[in-house]
Parts: sequence; structure tokens; C-alpha cells
Amino acid sequence: MRFKKVLIAVDSEPVAVRAAETGVDLAQALGAEVAFVHVVGSERDAKKVATAIRRRLSPQSSALEFIQVGGSSKEIIKAAKAWGSDLIVIGSHGRSGVQRVVFGSVAEAVMRNAPCPVVVVRAKE
Repeated sequence: MRFKKVLIAVDSEPVAVRAAETGVDLAQALGAEVAFVHVVGSERDAKKVATAIRRRLSPQSSALEFIQVGGSSKEIIKAAKAWGSDLIVIGSHGRSGVQRVVFGSVAEAVMRNAPCPVVVVRAKE
């Protein structure tokens, strides 16, 4: 399988920065295109998020940005399908037990329903 399009899911959590760095490194090594997806609760958050994502890239980098409004895992999967992603990179807090039951796991939901392979980047301990 050849990975030509790497979709990186980001949010405001520190683990997302680690996932973004990992995803960009992977994409560069593979010679793949990069797109970032961020799911927001409202349209007004979109501009703020897009600006923050753009700051994370080096000036010579080019990447698409998808700002989705709605439920995190569903919108990440929707963006992956729409763009034709070959790989999704997403961060995970690595919660277990009660925390996982209460907060759920976006990364797990994406892995179960993604149209392509998923790389999960864990938070530093």
C-alpha cells in the first residue's frame, strides 16, 4: 500500500502537537500530502483553529486544513473519506478504566470506523 495522503487530526490538547509532528514527519518520509482536520463545536471557532494550525507548520510547508463542525470521530472519518486519505494520524491520552468510560475515546472510534489505516500517537507520560 502506498500512502499519498496523510490526514492529521488536531485539537488544542498537547498530545495533538505530538501527533501533528509525528504525522508531518511520516508524510515527509513517505513523500505524501498532508491535511489537518480539527473538529469544533461551532462555526465561530473555525477561524481561530485554522490560524493555530497554520502556525504549527514551517513557512515552506503546504497543507490543507479541514475544519469540521460536529462530533469528533464522525467528522474526522467524514473528512478522511472526502479527501481520500490513505492514513490518519491521531493523538490519544491513553485513558483507561472509568476515565475511558466517562470520556470515551475519539481515537478508538476513529480506528474502528476509519476507511484507511490509523496511527495513534500516545501522550508522553
